[in-house]
Amino acid sequence: MASGGVSVASLWTEVNRCGQNGDFTRALKALSKILHENREDVTALQCKIVCHVQNGSFKEALNVMNTHSKVLGSDVVFEKAYCEYRLNRVESALKTIESAPEQTDKLKELYGQVLYRLERYNECKSVYTDLIRNSQDEYEEERKTNLAAVVAAMSQWEKAPLEDLGLPDSTYELCYNTSCALIGQGQLTEAFNKLRQAEELCRLSLADDSDVTEEDIESELAVIHSQMAYVMQLQGRTDEALQLYNQVIKLKPSDVGLLAVTANNIITINKDQNVFDSKKKVKLTNAEGVEYKLAKKQLQTIDLNKALLAMYTNQADQCRKLSSSLQSQNPGHPRPVLIQVAQLCREKQHSRAIELLQQFSEQHPESASGIKLTMAQLYLIQAHVTKACDVLRSIEEFKHKPGMVSALVTMYSHEEDIDGAIDVFKQAIEHYQSEQPGSATHLALVREAANFKLKYGRKKEAISDLEQLWKRNTKDVHTLAQLISAYSLVDTNKAKSLSKHLPSADTMSFNVDVDELENSHGATYVRKKAAKVTGENLPKEQGQGEIEIKKKKKKKKGKLPKNYDSKVTPDPERWLPMKERTYYRGKKKGKKKEQIGKGTQGATAGASSELDASKTASSPPTSPRPGSASGSSAAAGSSVAPPRQQKPASSGATRKKAPAKKKKGGKGGW
Repeated sequence: MASGGVSVASLWTEVNRCGQNGDFTRALKALSKILHENREDVTALQCKIVCHVQNGSFKEALNVMNTHSKVLGSDVVFEKAYCEYRLNRVESALKTIESAPEQTDKLKELYGQVLYRLERYNECKSVYTDLIRNSQDEYEEERKTNLAAVVAAMSQWEKAPLEDLGLPDSTYELCYNTSCALIGQGQLTEAFNKLRQAEELCRLSLADDSDVTEEDIESELAVIHSQMAYVMQLQGRTDEALQLYNQVIKLKPSDVGLLAVTANNIITINKDQNVFDSKKKVKLTNAEGVEYKLAKKQLQTIDLNKALLAMYTNQADQCRKLSSSLQSQNPGHPRPVLIQVAQLCREKQHSRAIELLQQFSEQHPESASGIKLTMAQLYLIQAHVTKACDVLRSIEEFKHKPGMVSALVTMYSHEEDIDGAIDVFKQAIEHYQSEQPGSATHLALVREAANFKLKYGRKKEAISDLEQLWKRNTKDVHTLAQLISAYSLVDTNKAKSLSKHLPSADTMSFNVDVDELENSHGATYVRKKAAKVTGENLPKEQGQGEIEIKKKKKKKKGKLPKNYDSKVTPDPERWLPMKERTYYRGKKKGKKKEQIGKGTQGATAGASSELDASKTASSPPTSPRPGSASGSSAAAGSSVAPPRQQKPASSGATRKKAPAKKKKGGKGGW
């Protein structure tokens, strides 16, 4: 009997009934009463663990197993590993599975999930392949979906070639995983078509369920749409991709990993523009549990973008903190160092940036190629061209490439170090002579070296290169001519003997129509034919050709005024100013105009007439000097300022309108 008069049998009946109804909380109460009677009841302990797992209480279930580990033994190995897996203790789950005395099918299923989370994809693929081959039940489709996910991860993160495992595209999950694998191989068009197919299959499969709403369908399609936007972004269709990304964000899907990836991709489209939107989106990448939903490379990429965003928003300390954290997590990765260098360059600390790059290249020579290219760029910014050349020549992987040779020759030529440039050509030619003799790159370098030496007057040094080219193609007249020119300074006899190989003048003449050549589209100068004189027949002397007459430019007809009358004879003096014309008599002065004073404001008409110098016969032709007595007495007697005289307008002069006066005391003014 249990406490309270309730029998243990009735309690087990209650547990059974609650388990069938899915009421695991009530079942736990009954199990607690059973265990109160017998603390080591193995069946009751196992049922209690199952009830905790069904309620999502994985910690409580794990505590029960750890507390009663001696009683339970290996009977709950799967439950323990599963709880550890759900609590993101993946390493502990792996140890629990590997310590199991027997590997059952359900343990193998969980083992595959654990290996996938640990990104041990090759082992994971072997586990799922074995499960599909040796099991036949209703979970076969789920296993194939998981296997397709493993293949997609290997294609994306390890760049492994695709294998045809015979997986069908019967469900939208399988189509989606196949598209992810195609993206990893760079087959973007095929991947986009697979995503379209996955979208159609998803809508068809969910449309049959009457309980599923349109919002549920869109939420399920969110991951497919986000991947479609990613393909568009890779194809350069950024506007369409951004629109689709924002649609996914507005749906607010429950998958924090999907939200984080979508927000990160929006930030990459924004770059250093629309920083305010990027700062809002970056908060979605910090959601709880994101680190358990994404692969390590995805998390690393998100952290790199956070550091770059901090740099673009002038958060120098935050940028340094994030990049230093990334470098400590992956010391051999060059990108965190490059972000730190970019931040130092924004702060004009180029010397410190070069020291950081030099230190990294010495510690990690396997990743030094890109670092040294950046170092050379910084030296060029500081106008240290020779140092930049030394750094570039130290990159064994690139120093003999045609592009690198061209860059080095250009920089040495800029520094007028012709010997250094020739040495670059020499080393590159020797490299291809031993590795790829006679290849197109080898002969092109020899040709460029010869032309460079001839350009800078090193004809003696160019002889060996020219001889090598001519021996390979004895019909190359241009090379032969260059070789003869070079030998003419060193060995005239050799030059004469080589000149015998030149073709004769007859073989080098071409039947060219000069007129057709001059009239061609690319002609820069065309000889104009002489115009024949028409009309009277002019006498021609012996040996004299036709008289050439220059064509006169046609004069454009002038525009006539609107009031032009052809019957009226134009005024012959119309080009002169009005005051200089013979019939000008001046303006008529009315009585009212005579009464208007010509002085300053406040002057009267009488005073103005008295001060008018033109009406006084005895007045001198010029105004009185400022220091004269008459001037001072007149000013004192009238108390009116004298009028200002104007200079006579010259021919063609124009009058300027006086500026408007400002009203005193007003805010706006006139």
